[in-house]
Amino acid sequence: MEVAVAVVSAVTKSVVSKLLRVIEKRYKELKDLEGDIGFLHRELAMICGSMEVQISHKGQPSAVEILSMDEFRALAHNIEDCLDRFLPCAACEGELQIRDPRKFCHEIARLKRDLDAAHERKVRYNAEFGSAAAESNLDENPVDPENPGAYGASPAVGIEEAKQELCKSLVDGGGGGGSGQASRRKLKVVSVVGFGGSGKTALAWEVYNCPQVAEQFSRRAWVTLASKHKHDVAAKEALLKAILEGLLGDEARESVPLKLRQLQQHVSLLLRTKRCLIVLDNIKMEIWDTIKPIFPNETESRILVTTTVNSVANACSLPDGYVHSMRSLSPEQSKDYLDKKVFVNGCSPDLDKGSTAIVNGCDGHPLALVSVAKALQGHKLTGDLCEKMIQNLCFRMDENENGHFTKLAQVLMNNYSSLPGNSLKTCLLYSSAFPNDRPVSRKTLTSRWLAEGYIDGDQEIANKKLDELIDRNIIRPVDPSNNGKAKTCEPHGIMHQFMLHKSMASNFIDTSFGAKNRSNFRHLIIDNRTNGTTGNMGHGTGPAGRGRDRQHNIFSSLKEKVDNLFSGSASKQLRPRSLTVFGSVEEAVPDLTSFELLRVLDLKECSVLSEEHLGQIYKLLHLKYLTLGCSVSNVSVEMERLHCLETLDLRKTKIETLPMEVITLPHLAHLYGKIKLKKISGKKLTGFLQGKTNLQTLAGVVVDSNSGFPEVMVHMKKLTKVKIWCEIPSTDSNYAVLSKAIHKFAQAGMATAVGARSLSLHLNDFSKGLLHHHQGDNTIAASRKHGYLSSLKLQGSLNQSPQFVMYLRGLKELCLTYTNLKGAELLAGLGNLKLLVCLKLVEVDLADLDINIGDFPSLQRLCLVVEKPRFPIIEHGALLRLVSLQLLCKDLVGLCDDIKVEWFEALEEVALDSMLNQQTIQLWENEVRKHPKRPRVILLKKVVDPTKTMSGKYVASRKVYNNCYTDTPQTRLQRSCQVTAPRVQSPAPRFLFDQVEVCSGPDVEDTEFTALDVKLDSLHSIHQTLSSPTYEYNCLTDASVGVVQANWRRTLFAPFLLMYYYEVT
Repeated sequence: MEVAVAVVSAVTKSVVSKLLRVIEKRYKELKDLEGDIGFLHRELAMICGSMEVQISHKGQPSAVEILSMDEFRALAHNIEDCLDRFLPCAACEGELQIRDPRKFCHEIARLKRDLDAAHERKVRYNAEFGSAAAESNLDENPVDPENPGAYGASPAVGIEEAKQELCKSLVDGGGGGGSGQASRRKLKVVSVVGFGGSGKTALAWEVYNCPQVAEQFSRRAWVTLASKHKHDVAAKEALLKAILEGLLGDEARESVPLKLRQLQQHVSLLLRTKRCLIVLDNIKMEIWDTIKPIFPNETESRILVTTTVNSVANACSLPDGYVHSMRSLSPEQSKDYLDKKVFVNGCSPDLDKGSTAIVNGCDGHPLALVSVAKALQGHKLTGDLCEKMIQNLCFRMDENENGHFTKLAQVLMNNYSSLPGNSLKTCLLYSSAFPNDRPVSRKTLTSRWLAEGYIDGDQEIANKKLDELIDRNIIRPVDPSNNGKAKTCEPHGIMHQFMLHKSMASNFIDTSFGAKNRSNFRHLIIDNRTNGTTGNMGHGTGPAGRGRDRQHNIFSSLKEKVDNLFSGSASKQLRPRSLTVFGSVEEAVPDLTSFELLRVLDLKECSVLSEEHLGQIYKLLHLKYLTLGCSVSNVSVEMERLHCLETLDLRKTKIETLPMEVITLPHLAHLYGKIKLKKISGKKLTGFLQGKTNLQTLAGVVVDSNSGFPEVMVHMKKLTKVKIWCEIPSTDSNYAVLSKAIHKFAQAGMATAVGARSLSLHLNDFSKGLLHHHQGDNTIAASRKHGYLSSLKLQGSLNQSPQFVMYLRGLKELCLTYTNLKGAELLAGLGNLKLLVCLKLVEVDLADLDINIGDFPSLQRLCLVVEKPRFPIIEHGALLRLVSLQLLCKDLVGLCDDIKVEWFEALEEVALDSMLNQQTIQLWENEVRKHPKRPRVILLKKVVDPTKTMSGKYVASRKVYNNCYTDTPQTRLQRSCQVTAPRVQSPAPRFLFDQVEVCSGPDVEDTEFTALDVKLDSLHSIHQTLSSPTYEYNCLTDASVGVVQANWRRTLFAPFLLMYYYEVT
């Protein structure tokens, strides 16, 4: 129900915000309605507040409360629809007139009456959302979902390697080879971080009870912190008392001081005088900040913490600690576990098929796999039973027969409920709308969040929301970028299933096509591609595979309902806010104008779009986000009617020329594609210069002799990111104008009030000197200013090292691709770039390049891409802050003599080309083992684009040679899962709630299941389809969290027509 409450609250907040803007911007026009609109604003704000109270309410809402929430949700939608219908752009003052003011007055009055009636009903039936607010979560003893002492977990499987690594880190004090006495005498904190249910606690428990560890630490304490707790003095005292009791053991029976200062002194004294091990399970940042000062720096004691948050793990382990990232189960590990626990008598072909379905559906999530295994025990096993079990996994979590899925549901729900604020929760719910078989672009996800109104802010705030979900390991990054941020991402497979199921149950997302729900459609996804051309578009709660007859029946039933939905008067009742189409839009949606309130239209995967449909798009006046596909070759000047458009993506189209009127749309902020802008006449140009262009991103534009872009670029005051393909010779008049515009863009400082800027420039053979064109005048003097250009990418031949780059002293990211500059010429003057954090060089070879001590003092990420295996010489002692080293060359053999991993103390990752031979990869893995921080080795695959002759782009590799960065494939595939034998538990762990109580340690049967090798890239489908072609997938390596996926085969099911509706803003 928490999901439903969060959805209602999100919708209500959006409407309240819109009403406020209406009151502010249209006061003169609406002064006669000031009272009614003010009433709606105040009432909805109060409802929103009561929703927040409901979320904090521990108990389940009553049936009356649920009905009341549904009613207010519908009213919020009605108010929003009314505002959108009569006020196309409430944010524009006076630019658009109210449509039919008299009718608008009647609608506002009716909505006020409806809201009054709903409120009276709520009071009449005592459905006050906050009535039980006194039951605070903090006043109870909430159980940590990953607390093995609370309700047990699963047998520890396949953890031996990770356990040995952590034991060595704790005992020796380092993450790799032996450390000296000085290092041993320094406090070390080892962090274990990962997605909920990944086995962090189980691993920590095995390490805690390892004899090798026990004999090295005379005092040990285990404390588990609750997921929600107070942060006052009493809570701090309870935590320290639990630690002290654990360290003292039997001695604690005598007397334990109760005052905070005494507790601090006793704990600190023990850590200094004895070698102690303290495990803090489920640590939070605010707790760590309060107890960290107690731990002395000069001590041989060690701290082991577990957490789901990357930033918390990193903070705890600073400066000399070690962070271990949990990884998901490999297919081999998952199957091996099922064979031991479920298919003990062997697998027939039928059972093997069922086993594969379970492995695929659990997506390598240990707790999900164990829950399914327990639920199957005692049943007469068949392949169909196994498939149905995994297909209905989320429904079984709801029913929870025999309690087999209690832990899994609690862990997954905690991943959601622990998110701060409804906005972030709604963003996570929305991410489940994307197919789980393929990563989604970071920019696409954040732009759609903004267009849907889920985030009240700009692109920067949206990026922070996504970064927070990634930091919490709920959404995982996929393809790396030069600056370390992932270009694409995806939710964890099991979390995607769970969120989609919960969204459907709360009417946030639904597949129902009944007439009673037609008016509630908010978001629609239609896939009508033909079999064999669709790929994998799983949206469901489990893998597909229910039989052809059932597939055909489902498909026919859906098709009939969809046909009814879009025929006659039914289409007039639809109120979707977003529409995404795969395949032919003509077959999917006969008339786009029926979606008059549409905000998001995503047709980039649409193969057929007629001129008629294109003309209908120009009538969708509420559109904020529009993407078009490969069937579109031109757009009309009529697009200027899309007044509210904020994002236009033409990258997949065949459009070459765009009318200048489009870029002058008042709200258009982001334009993507490879387009040309025609020159405009003097009169039109004057009009353009007098107008206010809102464009912030233009990626990108082709500049030739007929381009009008150079003239207008200098007047785009809000432009922050621009990508230019220069196709003009130095003799052309546009050449000098473009050069001047580029220099002015790069030199812009505080006066522009825009902030950091990004420039990507592709040069041809005739424009080598573009950046030198103005170096003889005052441009150079001006460029000595700090400037706000933070990112520069240059591709193409240069006739000399541009002084233009030397003076960009605020530059943080630099990428030089096939410049044909050599050695000292390449890096001439770049030593001035003291703030440079990311450097990428792409050349045939870099053998004559030297990087010496003092060069690039801030550099953290270095990417070197070469065709021939000749890398630069990096002097020992240079690049002390380097955390990422990428040496990308498919022909590299062995190690690099002039680049030693051990020289870079802060190093966290080494990236190699996925085409390297296994012996070379093994050598690098052995090398990183010697490093104190144990950097991960990741494999990247080069992108081959036949349209580009020069490219240094790499993406996460789908061909894996090392599953967990430390083993060869042969070793890993031969390794069997080991079940850890029972050990004597001493001392007993402590579990911290609001008050501390002593609990017994978990038995082996109740230790959380874990795995450290690979992640299964699974497919989750709601429905079945008509055929099942097989695809082979080579799995990926995650550059940010060290997740590598294994090479395997699976069955994908060709998508059919799907329709989802979302009860969202």
